[in-house]
Formats: sequence, C-alpha cells, structure tokens
Amino acid sequence: MNKKQIQSFFTSIEQIPSLFYLIKWLFICGFIGAIAGSISAFFLISLEWATNWRESHLWIIWFLPAGGFLIGLSYYLYGDSVVKGNNLLLEEFHSPKKIIPFRMAPLVLIGTVLTHFFGGSAGREGTAVQVGGAVADRFTKLFNLSKRDRKIVLIAGISAGFASVFGTPLAGGIFALEVLVLGRIRLDAIIPSFMAAVLADYFCRIWNVFHTHYHVKEVANMNPENMLWALLAGIIFGLVGMLFSKSTHFWSRLFKEHINYPPLRPVIGGTILALSIYLIGTTKYIGLGLPTIVDSFNIKLNSYDFLLKVLFTSFTLGAGFKGGEVTPLFFIGATLGNVLIWFIPLPMSLLAGMGFVAVFAGATNTPIACTVMGIELFGIESGVFIALACSTAYLFSGHSGVYASQVIGSPKHPLFTREKGLQLSEIKNKRNKK
Repeated sequence: MNKKQIQSFFTSIEQIPSLFYLIKWLFICGFIGAIAGSISAFFLISLEWATNWRESHLWIIWFLPAGGFLIGLSYYLYGDSVVKGNNLLLEEFHSPKKIIPFRMAPLVLIGTVLTHFFGGSAGREGTAVQVGGAVADRFTKLFNLSKRDRKIVLIAGISAGFASVFGTPLAGGIFALEVLVLGRIRLDAIIPSFMAAVLADYFCRIWNVFHTHYHVKEVANMNPENMLWALLAGIIFGLVGMLFSKSTHFWSRLFKEHINYPPLRPVIGGTILALSIYLIGTTKYIGLGLPTIVDSFNIKLNSYDFLLKVLFTSFTLGAGFKGGEVTPLFFIGATLGNVLIWFIPLPMSLLAGMGFVAVFAGATNTPIACTVMGIELFGIESGVFIALACSTAYLFSGHSGVYASQVIGSPKHPLFTREKGLQLSEIKNKRNKK
C-alpha cells in the first residue's frame, strides 16, 4: 500500500482519528490537570490558613485598606494586561489576540489570599479558573496549537480550575462548556473538558485537600403542588442572582468613575469595609462564610443574612479586591433558601440546597452545570427540585451576569433575539442608549 492508500484507509475508519484525538488531549489534559489541581490544593490550604489566622487575630481587619493598596498597586504596576480576570479568558476565547500572560496566576492567587487574610468578602472560583486558564494557555505556544485547539485548551483550563477548587469534576467539566456562550454548550470540547476536570480534581485530592460537605436531610415528594413551589423559589433565586450581578457591576463602575488612581480604590473600599465590620460586630459576612452555609441546612438563620452577604461581597469585588463570586453566591443562595421556609412549604435543607446552586445559576447563566453540581453535592434524590430551581433562576435573572464578556448565543426569550451575539456588557449599553 502506498502513502495515499494508507491515509485513505485510516480516514475511512472514523474511530482511528478519534483515538489519536483522545490520546492527544489525554496527554495535554494530564499536564493541565496535574498543574492546575496542585496549584488549587496550595491555594485552598493557603485560604484555610489565612481564614484561621484572621479569625484568631481580628485586629488584622483594620489593616484591610493596607492590604487593598498592596493588591491595587500590584495590578497597577504588573497586572494591567490581566486585570479583567475571568472576562479576559472569555474575550480571548471569542476574539483571540495573544497568549494570556502567566502573571495572571500568581497575581490573582496572592491577591485573593490577601483579600481573605485582611477580611474582605470574596470567593475562590475566580482565582482557580484564572489560574487554570493561564496554565492551560502555556501549552498553546509549547505545542504550537491551532486556533481551534487553543479554544479547547482554554476550556480545559477553566474546567480544571473549577473542578479542583470545589471537588465537583462533573460540574466543572460542564461549567467550562456552558459559561462561554449564554444558551449554548460547546460539545466539540467535551472530552478535553471532562478529562481536565477529573484529573485536576484527582491531583488536588492527592495533596490531602478535602472539601466541605453539605447534606440535604429531607426531600419532599414531587407532585404538581411542590413543583409550583419549586418554580416560585427559582424565580426568587434568579432575581437575587441578578441583584448580585448588578450590585457588583454598580460598585465597580462607581469606584472607577470617582477614583482615577486604581490602587486607591481598594484602600477607600477597605476602609469602609473595616468600619462596617466593626459596627456590625461580626465577621459572619466576610471571607468564604462556609460555617454559615453549613448552618443554613440545619438551623434557622437571620432573614437579612443573604442581603448583607450580597452587599459585602459586591462591594469588596467592586472596590478592586480579588477572589471569586461563586462561594459567596452559595452563601447567598443557601441562606435565602433557609428564609423561604417562612412561606414555601418545602424542607429547610432542600430549600437551602436549591438556593445554594440556583442563585449561582442565575448569576453565571450556567443552569446545567449548577444542576449537576447540586446532584454531585447533595445526591440524586433532590435532583428534580434542583433542576427546576436552577432553570427557573436562569430564566428570571435576565440577560445579566457576573461575567460581562459572556456572549449571548441563544437569548432567554424570543423578544430578545436582536441581542444574539452581543456581550452582556453591550446589552446594557444598548438599552441605556434607548
């Protein structure tokens, strides 16, 4: 057989090139998973240390303005090209320009640990996703990947970061496929996305890093009445997800409009936060808030807990501190679900679990990933309620979200078909002009 005949033989059997494709991405995702998972392990250990030290030395919160200055100055001097964070990953996916600078990883990691150490209210997903994306994009140049493969490698980096920091490989794999384009899932990258997520989670656990466990103790029977209650809860979760997104963008815009020197923004923001924490007399609404999230499944909490977390987190991130939005969204959703038992006759722990993922779904426009995450965390028994809450929250959060660079692939309602192809930030500007 000559060369042409051999090539024709291999291409006539579809599974052969598929096998080579699988081996290629298993090799690349092995590197991405090992590096991103190990960095996530280091990051989670660092966050735990920072949180424990802060809670044992509360006087450090008075130095929050100084911590904010360090973060702001580091980005002003060295991070101008990566200051957009997660939105930069989305922009590079849709309109590739240049390899993401690796400095994104250390800057956001150090900035997030400092934010938690001094008492800011933030999460960890944004950090892990940015680290994963920055690490993954190194392989674009190393292996001379094509434009198409570069998009896939960015997806793999996002899934690796998300999966390893939360211990949810299925949700991580789907999140990376779903978050890039609102209303669309990129199935051409499904194998690399899941492989990177599974491997990153595995390598994170190798370092003996464990994740918080949550329990939905009781699940109601699914019937027409309870379905309607689940839909109502989903509407509320979606509206609160929209509130969080708009609040974060509002504070960010306010700081940028009134404070021209970027390092000064977190200084002023940190001063206001430190005074606010002192006045309310509790550290419940800063940091990750994991103890309160756990409590929301078991005991009745204050009716205003979710609102204060919205305020503290949106203000912290808007002022220029670093971290993610997802864990605060878990706090907001779980405590909101805890309050809904006042008028929604579903079990407390079920409502807390529904809110845990549904507010996140509304704020990030990723209902499928959030449904899968709920099933991974709480079990399949609550899956139907979680799916109803997440999908309804997604619909009622409107065309808003924490990721302003998300592109609309399929509008949420036929009335908004003209907004297809626009970024979420462009929709707001378009409506303001009208």
